[in-house]
Amino acid sequence: QVQLVESGGGSAQAGGSLRLSCAASGNTYNMNYMGWFRQAPGKEREGVAIIDMRDGITRYADSVRGRVTISRDNAKRTVYLQMNNLKPEDTAMYYCAAHSQYLWGRWDGSTRGQGTQVTVSS
Repeated sequence: QVQLVESGGGSAQAGGSLRLSCAASGNTYNMNYMGWFRQAPGKEREGVAIIDMRDGITRYADSVRGRVTISRDNAKRTVYLQMNNLKPEDTAMYYCAAHSQYLWGRWDGSTRGQGTQVTVSS
C-alpha cells in the first residue's frame, strides 16, 4: 500500500505563489509516476502536472505551463508543485497521485491523497 500526504495549500492573492508538497510512504518501489490533478466545484477534473520519478521527465497542462514547476526528491519520495503567478482560476482542491504506469489520464486508477485546497483571490 502507498500513502500520499499533501501539504502546502492555502490562500494567496492573484500573482502570488504557493508550493505544494506530496510525501509518499509505504510500498513505493514501483511508483514510477507522481503528479497532481485538481478539481474545482462544478468543474471537471484537470490534470496539472506529472513527473517520471526515474528520469524527471515532466508534463504540464496548457493552463499552467510556464507558471508551475513540478519537481521531485527521490530520497524523500516527495514531489513538489511550485505555483507562481497564481490566478483565481487556479482555485481548486489539488490532489497528489501516483501510478506505476504513465499517470496522465490515469487519475481514477491511481493512488491519491486526500487533497489540499488552493484558493486564489483577485
